Amino acid sequence: MTNFLPPAVLPIVLLLASNIFMTFAWYGHLKHKGSPLLIAIVASWGIAFFEYCLAVPANRYGSAVYATAELKTMQEVITLLVFAAFSVFWLKEPLGWNHAIGFGFIALGAWFIFQKW
Repeated sequence: MTNFLPPAVLPIVLLLASNIFMTFAWYGHLKHKGSPLLIAIVASWGIAFFEYCLAVPANRYGSAVYATAELKTMQEVITLLVFAAFSVFWLKEPLGWNHAIGFGFIALGAWFIFQKW
């Protein structure tokens, strides 16, 4: 896998993919509130397995290029981006200006994490 993407890009791609799985595991069932809760839990655990199969290598490979705080920051920013898209396209819930401002502050915080002063 490390032969296909540069070492700095590979963890980002893996984190993006893992977050797609995890977002569906945590929130996908909200579109099917009529199904039994136990089924939602078991399905979520099954989806989360694939998330871990991507997140663990992302952090393992990423730790060779990024500091742990940088990896965690990337994870959180990617999580917000994936969730925002998921919320709009899957759950059909609009995002407002307050979300944009809040996400902007988080992006500013992420920018500070990556500064080498």
